[in-house]
Amino acid sequence: MKTMVLEARGLTKMYKETAALDHINLRLEKGKIYGFIGQNGAGKTTFLRLITGLAFPACGTLALWGKTDRKELQEQRKRIGCMIETPALYPNLTARQNLEVQRLQRGIPDKTVIGTCLGMVHLEDTGKKAVRNFSLGMRQRLGIASALLNMPEFLILDEPVNGLDPAGIVEIRNLLKLLNREYGMTILVSSHILEELYQTASHFIVIDKGKILEELSDQELEERCRRHIAIQSSEPEKALLLLEEKLHTDKLQLMPDGTIRLYDHLDNKESIARLLLDAHILVTGLQLSGDTLEDYFLRKVGGVSHD
Repeated sequence: MKTMVLEARGLTKMYKETAALDHINLRLEKGKIYGFIGQNGAGKTTFLRLITGLAFPACGTLALWGKTDRKELQEQRKRIGCMIETPALYPNLTARQNLEVQRLQRGIPDKTVIGTCLGMVHLEDTGKKAVRNFSLGMRQRLGIASALLNMPEFLILDEPVNGLDPAGIVEIRNLLKLLNREYGMTILVSSHILEELYQTASHFIVIDKGKILEELSDQELEERCRRHIAIQSSEPEKALLLLEEKLHTDKLQLMPDGTIRLYDHLDNKESIARLLLDAHILVTGLQLSGDTLEDYFLRKVGGVSHD
């Protein structure tokens, strides 16, 4: 039986007359990495704040590990680690001192977790350097270390690679995958760097104007974004066999609506049309299709128009 870490039903959050979240329905399964995609102001951070108890909904229900009562929710939140918006750090303290304060405030008994978490984000050698002298990327990594202090079952990160250089982004990506793989940690991560999310997450949630537009797996997203020639014809089965034989390729697929997706020979549309015509197969549509990740996202939220 699948374990649901989080279930939201009709979750709504109002700011004055504006719905920051509009009847959100969402389920997060244990052991997955979820990429949370949305433009600024779409409602991502508001939703993360509701999960962690930093804000409260106007209506709807939120369940964590099946618990919905307010007191029970607070108890379940001890199983969560989070970094939302800018990490809360003490600028005059060192990295180790910052984590020690966090450990004591949160009642985490084991002191050794500080060194472990600093090592995970490669800040173990910062010594007596005060956080005020850290780069933005170093502060982000320290914020992640703070979120990991209790070795949470559910990790929530809001723009965790903000300010990191390419090498740092790869390190965080590898860390998240390790935490998921080795500890079974469920992770919800928002980021505006879509290609990075694509390389990290196993599932994606698209939100816009406070509404969930779509939920899909990495395989489904790859299939929808993959470049291909979309071919509509009068005899799709015959056309499929012909293309497979004449083009010497198995990189094609017949879709339920009768469209053939050809993932090969993308620069040979004219030759493909001629091949089908010579076999007396009527071609009713033939076009290059598929999106980049950014194009797909923008199309979902209405950021670009398509004829």
